[in-house]
Amino acid sequence: MDLGIKDKVAVITGGSIGIGLAIADGLAAEGVHLVLCARNAERLETEAARLRQTYGVRVLTVSGDVSKAADIDNLITATKNEFGGADILINNAGTGSNETIMEAPDEKWQQYWDLHVMAAIRTARGFAPLMMERGGGVILNNASICAAQPLWYEPIYNVTKAALSMFTKCLSDELIPKNIRVNGVNLGLVLTPDWKNTARLLTEGTDRTPEDYLQEVADENATIKRFASPQEAADLFVFLCSERATYAVGSTYYLDGGMLKVVK
Repeated sequence: MDLGIKDKVAVITGGSIGIGLAIADGLAAEGVHLVLCARNAERLETEAARLRQTYGVRVLTVSGDVSKAADIDNLITATKNEFGGADILINNAGTGSNETIMEAPDEKWQQYWDLHVMAAIRTARGFAPLMMERGGGVILNNASICAAQPLWYEPIYNVTKAALSMFTKCLSDELIPKNIRVNGVNLGLVLTPDWKNTARLLTEGTDRTPEDYLQEVADENATIKRFASPQEAADLFVFLCSERATYAVGSTYYLDGGMLKVVK
């Protein structure tokens, strides 16, 4: 199936590992040129070299922390200098949390607010005008099933991801007259390096294996009884970026293996 996105330019935050990197692979396979932003400069360069060699696309790397406004300004400037703008923006950077509301300090709330919400606001404000100059574009925000079905141990993550989903809806209304489609994705369990590391830490020194722990999590939460691969998650993002999804506007799409327990 021709997705109609060859030679487009996509910006991906958190693009050097996990879901972001899988999206980069999926888009590059369709001939999309990439701007990858992440904090780990060495890993960025390593993956960029692999993507160039594998797919023959152009890849710009921008090392930075998108929770900081100055680093987002640098990302926008670098993209404009290299490609003249962008056609696709994937707000993917984020991480889980672990706290209680009563004990978490203001600083932690602000940290996650800046990473999950303000980063998406700032990148949208910066890249949308460049998309308008190119005739339109696509913005996708990677939220979480926790935006609708919270997990008890990460209230800050739940709250900020819910806010990101509402931002997605509001932004879609504002930008669709400019031919910019905005949508969100609420993922369930995806087997990222973070999950693997968590499983290793929690089973270290016990008679359980990391695989045992991950299977227990999947059995407890997902009807399908397994984690998704990052590639499975990326396939949905790639489709939503494509010319095959031009009627997808202002929605949040669930990919959760049956984890969501209500009808949405």
